[in-house]
Amino acid sequence: MGKFILKKCLMIIPMLFIISVLVFFAIRMTKADPVSWLIPADVVVSEENMEALRARYGLDAPLYVQYFRWIGNILRGDFGKSIVGGTSVATIIARSLPATFELAFGALIISSVIGITLGVLSAIHQNGPVDYIGRFIAVLGTSMPQFFFGIIMIQIFAIKLGWLPIGGRTDPSVVTFWDRAKYLILPTLTMSIAMISTLLKYSRNSMLEVLNKDYIKTARMKGISEKRVYITHALRNALRPVMVIIIFRLPLLIGGSVVIESVFSWPGISTQIVGATTSGDYPVIMVTTLLIAATILVSSVLLDIITALLDPRVRLGKE
Repeated sequence: MGKFILKKCLMIIPMLFIISVLVFFAIRMTKADPVSWLIPADVVVSEENMEALRARYGLDAPLYVQYFRWIGNILRGDFGKSIVGGTSVATIIARSLPATFELAFGALIISSVIGITLGVLSAIHQNGPVDYIGRFIAVLGTSMPQFFFGIIMIQIFAIKLGWLPIGGRTDPSVVTFWDRAKYLILPTLTMSIAMISTLLKYSRNSMLEVLNKDYIKTARMKGISEKRVYITHALRNALRPVMVIIIFRLPLLIGGSVVIESVFSWPGISTQIVGATTSGDYPVIMVTTLLIAATILVSSVLLDIITALLDPRVRLGKE
């Protein structure tokens, strides 16, 4: 098992190199000029001064030289500085990434608990009241856009009832755990709704498929209790395809939280990416994009390891 994990981890290195090349050249070959954002609209700057600014930020060198300079600095822990704001990219990430991780992990936990639980119960009580409620939630989560659901949540719980704040992550008056947690409730629930729908459907279908297997029928014929059949024999096998959805959803939650962060004024990494893209701030765009790609790769490796733990045939090459 150790060799299997080591092999999977080493595969991340060449993949990250390829992704870094693609990210760098794809972004740098666009026609946007980040230096122009440093100049006020009513100020006329000579071409010589513009070239001096480009040289100051290393934008006058050939692209391949800029790439190796950039990747070398990253390997040394220097992520560069924002061209537009002058702030260190590491500072921007350290300030905004924890907020996005907090939002993404909160949504992942909530959606996993609710989605899998409702999916399993819907399969066990097929065509019963619980199943119909689960189907309704699945359809609702699939058909309702996240931003619309978020606006409804704000209208009900923040504006009408006044139970929760409209947006933001915290304020100076925060002194207790509830004061801090109440800012997280609405955005995580909003982000969770689509994920709950997906996990509910996959869990239900997977559980129904497993319950119809011969070994489940054999277990019941041996007199094993229904509770043990569901938990010991059915649930473990039914969760394998569901784990794929959960693990690969995490990087999507991190990279795709733009709408949620905008609706709830959440100061996360997606907000920084949008702002950097608008202003052509290359250092911020490239590092944050590479960071999300690294998260996806790590999630993929984690998925392979968990799959191998659940099914030894995977690590033995007998898939």
